[in-house]
Amino acid sequence: MNDDDRALCAATAGLLRAGGALALWGLALSLLSGLVLALTGRSLPSATWAAFAVVALIGLPERYLAMRVQLDAALFDGLARSTIASESAMDRALAALGLRRGADGTRPLAHRVLGARQLMQRHGIAVIAQTVIFAMALAMQDAR
Repeated sequence: MNDDDRALCAATAGLLRAGGALALWGLALSLLSGLVLALTGRSLPSATWAAFAVVALIGLPERYLAMRVQLDAALFDGLARSTIASESAMDRALAALGLRRGADGTRPLAHRVLGARQLMQRHGIAVIAQTVIFAMALAMQDAR
């Protein structure tokens, strides 16, 4: 891995870590929705109840995506700092953990970065969906 590859890995790790604020927001929305349902669920109109339930349910894949983004950030950081010697060594370690099928490490770094960015975008979409539906639930609650 050359200096440009390490710089790309460091920048990617930084970008993925910046998504931590999204992860906290998604967690907060899930917890607030669950709390609203637990405390006032019986008194909520059914549409409002359903909206809060959807926010909480979207929180399940959101948490998974947040974990994956955090893992990818750590892996790119390891490549940037050379604590992970190479992409093939990373693939072997992931395969040993059962997180990746036996890969030969020939996937180009640019494709790995693109995959990590797409994962972060999917996480962002989940949090945006939670936010919009949460706002709708609040608006429906105020409308009654």
